[in-house]
Amino acid sequence: MYSEIQRERPEVGNIMAHPDYIDGNPGLIKPKKLLNPVKASKSHQELHRELLMNHKRGLGVESKPELQRVLEHRRRNQLIRQRKEEEEAKKLKSPFEQELLKRQQRLDKLEKEEEKHEEHAPEFIKVKANLRRTATLTGEEKVV
Repeated sequence: MYSEIQRERPEVGNIMAHPDYIDGNPGLIKPKKLLNPVKASKSHQELHRELLMNHKRGLGVESKPELQRVLEHRRRNQLIRQRKEEEEAKKLKSPFEQELLKRQQRLDKLEKEEEKHEEHAPEFIKVKANLRRTATLTGEEKVV
């Protein structure tokens, strides 16, 4: 019985209901096709038009707009120029200036080390140094 049902498959058109307006009855109003609000919007139309133009020109969807490419190119060139200028500035320093810089760096390093040693000194040594300073100042003031 089941096999008989499978053999006698009804056509798809027979299953679906036929609309009344196909009969050609002039008294009925034929429905209009609804517009898709997304496709009807201006922004969607412009985007679709731009995609079609890009496709015709052979540009991919991933490619960037021309303005963005130009700005990125300018930024890249500017960074390269700045790096070259910095390198040239380093090269243009005379040996005398280089020696002065080395000496300055060495002196700064020594001063930092001295400050570290002073910070680690015990409290009574710091107080004693302050007392000596005040004692010498008062002794000089008496002489004057």
